[in-house]
Amino acid sequence: MKNSFRNLDDADFRGKRVLVRVDLNLPMENGRVTDATRIDRILPTIREIAGKGGKVILLAHFGRPKGGPDEANSLKPIAPVLAEHLGEPVAFAPDCIGEPAKAAIGKMRDGDVLLLENTRFHKGEEKNDPAFVEALAELGDVYVNDAFSAAHRAHASTEGLAHRLPAYAGRTMQAELEALAKALDNPVRPVMAVVGGAKISTKLELIGNLMKKVDILAIGGGMANTFLAAGGKEIGKSLCESDLLDTARAILKEAAAGSCRIVLPVDAAVAEEFKAHAPSKIVDVEHVGQGEMILDIGPKTIDAVERLLADVKTLVWNGPFGAFELEPFDKGTVEVARAAARLTEEGALLSVAGGGDTVAALNHAGVADAFTYVSTAGGAFLEWLEGKSLPGVAALRGGST
Repeated sequence: MKNSFRNLDDADFRGKRVLVRVDLNLPMENGRVTDATRIDRILPTIREIAGKGGKVILLAHFGRPKGGPDEANSLKPIAPVLAEHLGEPVAFAPDCIGEPAKAAIGKMRDGDVLLLENTRFHKGEEKNDPAFVEALAELGDVYVNDAFSAAHRAHASTEGLAHRLPAYAGRTMQAELEALAKALDNPVRPVMAVVGGAKISTKLELIGNLMKKVDILAIGGGMANTFLAAGGKEIGKSLCESDLLDTARAILKEAAAGSCRIVLPVDAAVAEEFKAHAPSKIVDVEHVGQGEMILDIGPKTIDAVERLLADVKTLVWNGPFGAFELEPFDKGTVEVARAAARLTEEGALLSVAGGGDTVAALNHAGVADAFTYVSTAGGAFLEWLEGKSLPGVAALRGGST
């Protein structure tokens, strides 16, 4: 499928100053990076541009600084970690615009890598202020966006720059867009979506969009409890959004009238306490006691979902089936994840997953690497699934002036 955006294959970087927007908003504790996944994702883009003779100038945000620079939100501690993973020196500039940035860029040779300070230290970043966009654009000849995870924000470094310089998608951005296009825009059918998590209220738009695009929608987690209650089931002390029962009924009615089959749990693991290793039992969803809460799907539901997976060609997954962070209530999510991974490795299934809890659950199951693509993008991934236009992606498709 021909992309409607330009990627690194289309660019000549030799001798060029290349502004590369990356995601370095990493989890840190006591000044140390605790998860370098996002660093590893951007290494291919950095290496390719540097290898082609470009000066790699990295733009990124970190945290939510208020009112200007502050040490707690500085990107400076990330430069040596990036250098370690890259296997090459990474210089650092104490600002992302102005003389400090220009001076650091002036010292670069072709193939060098420089990290500029947090773009959010300037209010113009989040406002997408034209003057700030111009100040950034002065520093580069070419713009590459490799931060899909920030593409749902119309900020200066994620959207504005794409209109000022020749703009290209980096390899991580390209991989994400291609994976999502295969999963939802032009999928091999049948398509199944798994949507889990605690609340329907946070995923109403997601469910609404997916119902139009997938053949089967399996609902798990606390969300499923609201649907079960809407269907007249007693769910005891289970998490439930009682004010959305009519909404859940409307969704079920709409799905029945359309071509999307909604799959809800038929049995569940229940307990009287929400804690790891709480005494639990398996019951059919018709037999949840008043003092019990549903914390996971049961073996009949696991089997039903696995049989459906064996019949579909494409899977989109967002959200766990149960309280996967508490054993033994991780069983449903882990078993279905392993079944999906096995089918993917056999070449029978294209599997795309994303969202913070989903990534954590797949890592917990030990199968994240076996899925076709696992997105670490969080909000941007969700907005894509909801059918929304992402400003950072739209700008790449629009080209530059």
